[in-house]
Formats: sequence, C-alpha cells, structure tokens
Amino acid sequence: MRPTVYIKDLKNYTGKEVTLKGWLYNKRSSGKIKFLILRDGTGYTQCVVVKGNVSEETFENADKITQESSFEITGTVKEEPRAVSGYEIDTKSLSIISLANEYPITPKEHGVEFLIDHRHLWIRSRRQVAILKIRHRIVKAIRDFFDERGFTLFDPPIITPNACEGTSTLFEMDYFDLGKAYLTQSGQLYGESGAMAFGKIYTFGPTFRAEKSKTRRHLTEFWMVEPEMAFYDLDDNMDLAEEFLEYIVQTVLKDRAEELKELQRDTSKLEKVKRPFPRISYDEAVEILKKKGVDFQWGNDLGGTDETLISEEFDKPVMVHRYPAEVKAFYMKRDPANPKLALAVDILAPEGYGEIIGGSQREDDLNLLLSRIKEHNLPQDFFEWYLDLRRYGSVPHSGFGLGLERTVSWICGLEHLREAIPFPRMIYRNTP
Repeated sequence: MRPTVYIKDLKNYTGKEVTLKGWLYNKRSSGKIKFLILRDGTGYTQCVVVKGNVSEETFENADKITQESSFEITGTVKEEPRAVSGYEIDTKSLSIISLANEYPITPKEHGVEFLIDHRHLWIRSRRQVAILKIRHRIVKAIRDFFDERGFTLFDPPIITPNACEGTSTLFEMDYFDLGKAYLTQSGQLYGESGAMAFGKIYTFGPTFRAEKSKTRRHLTEFWMVEPEMAFYDLDDNMDLAEEFLEYIVQTVLKDRAEELKELQRDTSKLEKVKRPFPRISYDEAVEILKKKGVDFQWGNDLGGTDETLISEEFDKPVMVHRYPAEVKAFYMKRDPANPKLALAVDILAPEGYGEIIGGSQREDDLNLLLSRIKEHNLPQDFFEWYLDLRRYGSVPHSGFGLGLERTVSWICGLEHLREAIPFPRMIYRNTP
C-alpha cells in the first residue's frame, strides 16, 4: 500500500510513491505543466502535474482546482533543492476532496480590519502558521521548564468572588443567587495556596482585564503562566525568572529556526538573551529617564513609553526592582530597608516590547496584610481564605507572572499582540 505521509516526513521517502492530503496554497502554470503548492499543516511542498504523464481527469482537476481547495495527490517524492520544501511530488493522480469557493484572502495587500474579520481563514497563511507554531513551542517550553524543576501544575478558578489587583479592570457577571462574580485577572492568589501545599507550583491559563486600552500591548483576554514558590525571597524569584526567560528564548531559537526565518526575525538579538540579565532599582530607572529628558516624577508607575526608553539602554531583558509600594498591589511585601518600597520586580523585554514579567515577594505577615486590605478598601470577608494562608504556617514566598502573548510578540518581532493569539479579543472586537 502507498503510505499517506506528511510533508515534514518527505525526506524519508525519496524515490518512493506516496499519497499526500491537504489544501492548495497556490498554483502556477507553464504550458502543459502545472505547479501546485500543497500545504498540510506540517509544511508546504510543490506537486508537479505534467500533461501526458497523468490521466485527462487528473490534469483537468489540476486545472480547475482553486485556492484552499482540499485534495489528495499521489506521486513519487523527488529531491529538488529549488522547491519550497526541498522536495517535490512527481504527480501520478490527483482527486479533489472539496472545491473551494473564491477565497477572500489573496496575495494582494489587505487591511488589518479585513484580515481580523477573516481571522478564521487568516490563520492559514504562512506568516500566521509560523507565529502560532512558535507560540506552541513557547507553551511547551514553559511546561517543560517547570515540570523538569519539580513544580506542580495547579489550576486556579476562572470565576472568582473578588479582585486580585483592584476592581477597575474586572469583567463582572451575575452569579446565580450569590450576587456578583468576576472573570479572573490572575491565578496568583490561588497559586499561593498551592505553594503552601506543594512547595512549588505554576498556574497556566486564560486571564481577563477589562482595561480600556487600545495600545498594541493590550488584549482583554490573554494567557498567563504564574509560578509561586514557598521559601523564595525576591532574589530567588529574580534568579528563577531570569533562568526561565533564557530557557524559553534559546529553546525557540533551536527548535523553530525555520519559522523565525519565515518571519524574517533578526535572531542575533534573541541570541543575546542569556544570563545574567542587568538588574536596576526603580530609582536607577528613574535616573535613566531623567537623563533622557523625561519629566518623570518619582512615585509614578512606569508607562509603556518609559519602559521602552529604559530597555533601549540594554541588549537583553532588564529587571527593574523595588518599586514604590503605592503603585503596587496590596499583597506585595515591603522592603525592610525602606518600607516605602515594595519587593517587586518587572522584567522589560528589549526592542521596545515592554513588561513581560511582573512579580514580587508576597506579604507573609498576617497583621500587615490585614492592614493593607483595609488601606485598599477591599472586602475582608472575601479574603478570609487568603488570610488563612498566613494563619496556618506562613512562610516567605514569592512568584511572578509572564504574559504569553507579549512573549510571543517579542520573540516573533510582531508589531501588535493581535497576531500572537489565534482569536484576539480587544475592547473593540469580540469576533470572529
């Protein structure tokens, strides 16, 4: 029997007759020869159909087949360095499975809105396939990193009774007879309970921010990985985050070189993402901004433009630590050397991609955490379970969150996060 094979495996079948199944990416003709580019999800290959070498039916099918039609083709695998995959199929027979209507996405230039309206089809394009394959490899690298280091995957709820980082960016819903509930902003608080049970955990799933932002760095639904570690201080936390980022980037460089080439990514910049990363305090970051002529007031949080200006000074991710406590979340521990500062860290990606990791040492003192909840006017009743973590065997602990789409965007060199997820959700779009 002729084996049905995938394009990625053609190198194993040189000189042999095989059957391929997929979709027509494009085609061209040269007299009595037709060149069909087949895609099957694993790659692209050229199928050569020569009149006289195939039946009339096969040649007619090759003539009438349209872009994105599905078809099955049988032929002999030949090595051809000039072909798209390095191999081509000398066609023997071709049968159309489904003849496609006129395809709306053509090689001509289309506007962004048109492409997002047709996102369900746009993801078939070579660029989008390359991006989403890199995303897949990043996801696997994330899981491999933590699994190999003794972390336990810990799944937090998506529906929560309270906010994690303030109420202004929550998606609210009516929850049966129990009143209001919210889509999660972060799995962190629940992750802390997991760290007290397992020592080291990570959460990984979708999060939601009702932030009315239209910048290229924001989505309303995105994925975040959040490790949480018992007995880790801020320095331990930064060491882990540094190792983590290096692992992800170097893994993608090794395993997704073809996709990065398809995106025309300057990989020399990614090759520099190796430890140690520069570490600067918030105070030092403010000095960098002032030297660049920015009228920045100490005590403000860093904005997107500020992050870009700071990261311009470095050719690898930079870690900014010890922020003013007033601009950070209630659960972050204060610096014993200066209580006005939080033991927090943000990691800014180079090339203007902004914050990709945010983390901190968590407040482990019950009384101090109680006072912060009151300062922020948060309902203590909803946090009693969280306070229990300090009542029953509290320990120093730390964690961070990495935004998957921002990481994909940076590694791929994208201009906007909308390409970093299969179906982007933004404040002006919830379709298709």
